[in-house]
Amino acid sequence: MKYSAILVLMFASIFCNAQQYKNFKVSVYCRAYEVRQMGDTTNYLKPIWNEISRQLKVDKVYLETHRDLIIVNQDTLNIAKKFFKDRGIELAGGITLTISEPNRFQTFCYSDPADRRKVKELSEYTAKNFDEFILDDFFFTNCKDDGAIKDKGNKSWTQYRLDLMVEAAKTLIIGPAKATNPKVKVVVKYPNWYEHFQGLGFDLEKEPKIFDGIYTGTETRDAVLLAQHLQPYLGYNIIRYYENIAPGRNGGGWVDPFGSRYSDRYAEQLWITLFAKAREQTLFDFRSLSTPILATDRAPWQGQHTSLDYDEMMQPVNLLGGKATRPTTIARVAGYTFEKLDGFLGKLGNPIGIKSYKPYHSLGEDFLQNYFGMIGLPMNMVPEFPTQDSIILLTEEAKSDDKIVDKIKKQLTEGKTVVITSGLLKDIQNKLNDIAELRYTDRKALVQDYTAGSFRLIQTDKPILIPQIEYLTNDSWEIVSGINGSNGWPILHNAAYSKGNLYVLTIPDNFSDLYNLPAEVLNKIRQVMGAQMNVQIEGPSKISLYMYDNNTFIVESFLDTETVVKAVTSESFNSVTDIISNEVLSGELRRPGFSFIEKSPGMKKIYTFTLKPHSFRVFKIQ
Repeated sequence: MKYSAILVLMFASIFCNAQQYKNFKVSVYCRAYEVRQMGDTTNYLKPIWNEISRQLKVDKVYLETHRDLIIVNQDTLNIAKKFFKDRGIELAGGITLTISEPNRFQTFCYSDPADRRKVKELSEYTAKNFDEFILDDFFFTNCKDDGAIKDKGNKSWTQYRLDLMVEAAKTLIIGPAKATNPKVKVVVKYPNWYEHFQGLGFDLEKEPKIFDGIYTGTETRDAVLLAQHLQPYLGYNIIRYYENIAPGRNGGGWVDPFGSRYSDRYAEQLWITLFAKAREQTLFDFRSLSTPILATDRAPWQGQHTSLDYDEMMQPVNLLGGKATRPTTIARVAGYTFEKLDGFLGKLGNPIGIKSYKPYHSLGEDFLQNYFGMIGLPMNMVPEFPTQDSIILLTEEAKSDDKIVDKIKKQLTEGKTVVITSGLLKDIQNKLNDIAELRYTDRKALVQDYTAGSFRLIQTDKPILIPQIEYLTNDSWEIVSGINGSNGWPILHNAAYSKGNLYVLTIPDNFSDLYNLPAEVLNKIRQVMGAQMNVQIEGPSKISLYMYDNNTFIVESFLDTETVVKAVTSESFNSVTDIISNEVLSGELRRPGFSFIEKSPGMKKIYTFTLKPHSFRVFKIQ
């Protein structure tokens, strides 16, 4: 009897510690506000945890020790740690280094001796309790008190804060933690506003080398209603960017349900994170996962068997076993999404895309690559200049590299293609004259009609404001033009140099006006920028393409209506198969056109399919 009991315990332990989804781990982050209540397991912790885990499989829990000057006491931590360990859940700690999050995210002043002592103590306390802990979002400083002003001296705020926070990481966080617990792994989580990190002291160049790992905030929420206005594609793009900064050490993606008008928006953030091959998905937070599902969470486009099928999701479930009942909280949105994704993620290769060079600490055309992702261009942002790629994208950010024109010229003389934005042209045009005499002027044009390589006017209903680019006739060429009345200006412009081609892509003053470009214009841009990919798409904006190195790809719609999309491949491929439904699409041959761009790629095969609203399809080409 005793021997049998031991066997049962052994098997239970093995089962509990196994990763519950095949292709990724799932974690739940618990704020200090909630952890401090976990001493009451009967009335608080157990019922909430049971409801979450009935609807969602969880591998790991982060228990936060501090936030907003709340420090969870040791007795409560001991109870919470035992509760989760008894259930086979992996544990890690968390620290949020805020004095008052509601007060515009008030951070510690790392020039203040008292604040420095407090941060060091928090690091030691957390390392004593856990072999791993993560810093949530706020390991930066927005302090501008008199002490910080004096300490800054003649440095810029950016340089002062970069220096200060690297020093703080070493002497207040990592050093004390490892002195307390030599086994501890210290991870820094970087939030979603990566363009502006350097101004607050986040150092993407130095910090990933001194921390044991990094983590990625992939929250995009609602781009219209919330102040950040982040495009949904950022959730994918930022994972790939951080992975390129710290290969193999980007622990995963982090999503919360805030600011999501419908369940679909929450689910989109989760699956986009995992499309990027995040190793772990952290759900923020314990409290939010117990938020009830409401009837208003069902989007107007539901009932069409979309990727998040609300009615299917609401079928009875109990992942703990026992009697199944209808889902009650948004934990089920996550659980349903993960179950669907786990069925195909293992069939995808490594993500690939158009390399876009963002030097460390650079600014310019903020977050523009995410708008490109929303018009069907698979992005792959990198912190080093991508010399090996046949086509690269350079935005205004590249101006911070003082050798950028020499690097462009080298790419072109090697027969490669460089696409630059109008924002970059504005900053380097005088240095670029040796390649092509192009001028970014101070004049603007309001355009709403277009030509795209044919003698046909493409008319639209929505005007957009663009900068006027000037060039020397017959030295360089308009590929796509924006028209107003009887005048026009370049949208996509080409200049040959040596054995290569330079393209200038004109960016509207409002980046979201890229979504108002007609499909014919977007198709031409995709054809140029995606020429090195095995697949391009054709169709309207707000359709994203995710590419992988084993000839698999995902096409996702962010539109509210069903949409027809085309996948374009070379004629060497024979079929496109939907990995989820096993539907095989047959292609139609397309002969080359007569324009400069259309005649060079040769014969193409076109595969036509439909996308449901806010849904994706997963394909393999053979």
